[in-house]
Amino acid sequence: MKIEVWSDFVCPFCYIGKRRLEQAVENFAHKDNVQIEYKSFELDPTTPKDSTQSVHEMLASKYGMSVEEAKKMNEGMGQQAATVGLTYNFDNMVPTNTFDAHRLTHFAKTMGKDNELTEKLLYSYFTENKRLSDFDTLATIAEQSGLDREEALAVLRDENAYADDVRYDIRTAQEIGVRGVPFFVINQKYAISGAQPLETFTSALEKVWEEENQQ
Repeated sequence: MKIEVWSDFVCPFCYIGKRRLEQAVENFAHKDNVQIEYKSFELDPTTPKDSTQSVHEMLASKYGMSVEEAKKMNEGMGQQAATVGLTYNFDNMVPTNTFDAHRLTHFAKTMGKDNELTEKLLYSYFTENKRLSDFDTLATIAEQSGLDREEALAVLRDENAYADDVRYDIRTAQEIGVRGVPFFVINQKYAISGAQPLETFTSALEKVWEEENQQ
């Protein structure tokens, strides 16, 4: 069973959805038959690499609310993250462009390290508040994920490296009607949109397994 997951590293729902999917798979009787593959998606391709806004200010600007209202919204999101064991530190979080981080993930895929890197990038952003557009920061995260630091830097410095792979994932998402992330596709036929409750993932896994094994 293959599960494709479109997500972005600055998407708070994506990390929560990732955890819920992982919990569902862990409790699934046929978990050894499940393969999870992460796909690239950009929440906002126009976000600058070196934004000076805080994540509260960015949210306030995007939704036409006060910074205090944005802080309350983020506080609620942090509480939701805590229910799946995640720590979100919004006060020091800085919005940034993620295109290079996605390129790096496609490089990691050629080394069989994409899932490790995906997890580390999400943790680095939401918990450690690292800027995911900084090449040295990304190279360090790559190294911590089992990749060669210099090879990672070489990929990042070549702006064309794996850029088409990122665009292909984004284009595919558009073609299948993805409007927001996280977006999960099981065996290319069963879709789940958003960070749904654990039960949704559990029942989807069981339903697809039952249907395909009856056939």
